[in-house]
Amino acid sequence: MRAAAVQLTSTADRERNLATADRLTRAAAAAGAELVVLPEKWAVLGTPEETAAGAEPFDGPALRWAAATARELGIDLVAGSIAERVRDRDKGSNTSVHFGPDGETRAVYRKVHMFDVEVGGRTYRESEHEEGGDELVVSETAGGVELGLSVCYDLRFPELYRILAVRGARILTVPAAFTLATTRDHWEVLLRARAIEDQAFVIAANQVGEHAKGYRSGGRSMIVDPWGVVLAQAPDSETFITAELDLDRQAEVRRTLPSLANRRPGAYAWPQEVHA
Repeated sequence: MRAAAVQLTSTADRERNLATADRLTRAAAAAGAELVVLPEKWAVLGTPEETAAGAEPFDGPALRWAAATARELGIDLVAGSIAERVRDRDKGSNTSVHFGPDGETRAVYRKVHMFDVEVGGRTYRESEHEEGGDELVVSETAGGVELGLSVCYDLRFPELYRILAVRGARILTVPAAFTLATTRDHWEVLLRARAIEDQAFVIAANQVGEHAKGYRSGGRSMIVDPWGVVLAQAPDSETFITAELDLDRQAEVRRTLPSLANRRPGAYAWPQEVHA
């Protein structure tokens, strides 16, 4: 199975973002990709205020384009995530959607972990504009390969990915807008760790460059195999990467080093109190 990650420099200019996403998704499909993953907030990404202002309903232009393009190209398309405007709610969601080759919605995941941090000299408060979801989601490609959906900051929560793997996920998708500082120091380490821990392929589509003054993402989109080997890595530009996912090799890894099968859930218990 050939997969691709699309890397963008999205801004507050929706039309420009859609045009670039369309061009690179078509190029990835022409290169043989059957599964394409877009980055986080690919449709609109600027300052927090600009991103919130650019939120759109589920049936808005970004996801309409994604459904139509998946159907036209005959691919599985994980439409990264968008800032979704949710009816009857004050706050929106950071929403990732998997479309099948028929253009139908196969799964919807709303980012669980809100990016409320201080990093690189800047404070981020994603929860000011969005609410975290409360459901972990495993989908399935047209070819019957299970996908575990996640978004960006989720990457720092290994329990989420372990649950996805236990539920059958063989591929983990990570649309992201990882900051420049955390991309340089943490991105590859975390992606390879999640792949090794869960013996899964990881397709991580990151944003790159400046989205608005002072807001930058680090690029280096990656595809990692279940042994932790980086199969493809993007340069620091708008582009796409592809790699062949050897599912037979994955089955061999899980058989010969059966860490998932050797789990002992009965011995695990969360502490009554967690001192963060």
